[in-house]
Amino acid sequence: MLDNKLVREDFDSLKKALVTRGVDEQTINDYRDLDEKRRELIQKSEHLKQTRNQVTEKIAVLKRQKESADDLILEMKTISQTIKDLERDLEDTEQAFYDIAVTLPNLPGRGVPVGEDEAQNEEQRRWGTPKEFGFEPKPHWEIGEALNILDFERGAKVSGSRFLYYRGLGARLERALYNFMLDMHVNEQGYTEMIPPYLVTNEAMFGTGQYPKFREDAFQMKGEREMTLIPTAEVPLTNYYANEILAESDLPIYFTALSPSFRSEAGSAGRDTRGLIRLHQFNKVEMVKFAKPEESYNELEKMVGNAEEILKRLELPYRVIALSTGDMGFSAAKTYDIEVWIPAQNTYREISSCSNCTDFQARRAKIRYRGEDGKVQLLNTLNGSGLAVGRTVAAILENYQQEDGTVTIPKALVPYMGGINSIK
Repeated sequence: MLDNKLVREDFDSLKKALVTRGVDEQTINDYRDLDEKRRELIQKSEHLKQTRNQVTEKIAVLKRQKESADDLILEMKTISQTIKDLERDLEDTEQAFYDIAVTLPNLPGRGVPVGEDEAQNEEQRRWGTPKEFGFEPKPHWEIGEALNILDFERGAKVSGSRFLYYRGLGARLERALYNFMLDMHVNEQGYTEMIPPYLVTNEAMFGTGQYPKFREDAFQMKGEREMTLIPTAEVPLTNYYANEILAESDLPIYFTALSPSFRSEAGSAGRDTRGLIRLHQFNKVEMVKFAKPEESYNELEKMVGNAEEILKRLELPYRVIALSTGDMGFSAAKTYDIEVWIPAQNTYREISSCSNCTDFQARRAKIRYRGEDGKVQLLNTLNGSGLAVGRTVAAILENYQQEDGTVTIPKALVPYMGGINSIK
């Protein structure tokens, strides 16, 4: 959530920034008007409460003097009723204000390209040169099915579309990848490995910004209490410190975790219906950071570098993109996407997204730290994929495919594959 003070202290800048995030101007104006109304109602209510207290004291004095207080008693009743009416109006106004506040995205940070959609994204750099094949490269699903390591048909039979089974060396490759990623994050990059819950509360989903705006994108579990299958380990990892105050000396804190991610992919009908790019369930290694505000943008650059290093070790060509204001996620102030080369599509596809959410999630989840001066303030949260494992499998199958249908294993993964250097 945004700092409510912004609507009063610098509304024009707030409005300009939110418009670049795709928020309707009328919604922003309503946000301001409701804030003004609720402050006016609070002031009126407080003023009347003071008046009521003064009248009550006068009534007490008159009663002690055994004089009539009927007029004052009638006045007090009128004031009390007016206060009740104001408080009822205030409650409705605050609810309307809150309903807008929880749907407003984070404000864009420094250096974020302004634009309506991905067309205004800005490429930052590239690494590696896409391989030139002496044959027509096949898509990864054809490669996987021919090698009998990916079974989409039986996945659909058991669970529906966009589910699959990994078989044999396909399962081994997936496992090798996430162990390789976790080892890099923990042993070389300073992250603490976590195994988080895969079911979370509505409060946790609210804390990271998935609820209430994106409830339709989640898989919800109905029972004695409402729970949600995590769309990413970002949710349980970020909420680890919800409603807590950390010590400044503990920051920054780095977490990493492998987890399944469950997404309904609402609104994505017809997009990437085949293969590993857009599934309802997939594994992802997540990175989450908690940092002081003045250090968070530097921590974002380091996080992107952490994800890039994995692709470099796997020798997979990629590029880094800075997302525009209209293409960023709801909670993000700045986002970099890392896109890996997919030969069969002759294009780069997202394999990691790293974001600085500044104090947006921390305000929702009440994650704070106490500075050396004793002052308590909101910290900044960051999250990133390091990497989406299934998409990395797809990239390896396509970039390392051979004309005879076999797939060479990247050198960095051979130890994790038990010495196996190709899938035949």
